Amino acid sequence: MLDLFLPPVCVHCHAPLAEHGQLCGPCWSRIDFIAPPLCDVTGLPLPFEEEASDTGPPGQNHPRRISALALARPPVFDRARSVALYGDVMRHLVHSLKYGDRREGLALFGRWLELAGRDFLDDTDLIMPVPLYRTRLWQRRFNQSALLAFELSKRTGLPVNVHALRRHRATRTQVGLSERQRRRNVTGAFTLAPKHHPLVKNRNILLIDDVLTTGSTVDACSRVLKKAGADRVDVLVLARAGHSDGLQL
Repeated sequence: MLDLFLPPVCVHCHAPLAEHGQLCGPCWSRIDFIAPPLCDVTGLPLPFEEEASDTGPPGQNHPRRISALALARPPVFDRARSVALYGDVMRHLVHSLKYGDRREGLALFGRWLELAGRDFLDDTDLIMPVPLYRTRLWQRRFNQSALLAFELSKRTGLPVNVHALRRHRATRTQVGLSERQRRRNVTGAFTLAPKHHPLVKNRNILLIDDVLTTGSTVDACSRVLKKAGADRVDVLVLARAGHSDGLQL
């Protein structure tokens, strides 16, 4: 009965569909999903299948394939995975969630995140979304990264904590800033209260965000978590800006 008044439509172009919360075929085909071969550290799509490489001492587990960018500028986080590149359709989907509070695609996004994060979800202990500063959270009324984290938690059963990691300093929007400006903008912006250190000490933490551009924000969060004793910090996002041969960390 409800479908008579609110018929299911594509979450991007609003073309009629048989089910709610889905994409039509043409919109689906316009998404650049990120698929192997990937750099094991950055999650960057590699231009070709590379030979397995060992970059550390014998007897330890190391990434099998590492991009030149990851070797030249190792990130603070351990591994990152992204659903798709930040093209037109993904940009609209992210903006609709982030700025329009359009939540009809959340179940679909949760499935995508689960697939993209399959390399490390099995040994993840705790999910944490990248936090917003309190005034921005008050203005927006929700944190889109937290919505994604809870959706992933529903699918995997992994616990979520949205209170321990905090953005205790207001920062400028990262849009339009250079890589150096982005890193300076978020330096010292995040904190973890001492009472929350037992939550992350010796744990594998999964950070969730909507978009990864230079990695400045997730690096700042990862630095705080590792200082508190986290064994590993991985990153999982819906979209990644750039392209395979020039994508920034």
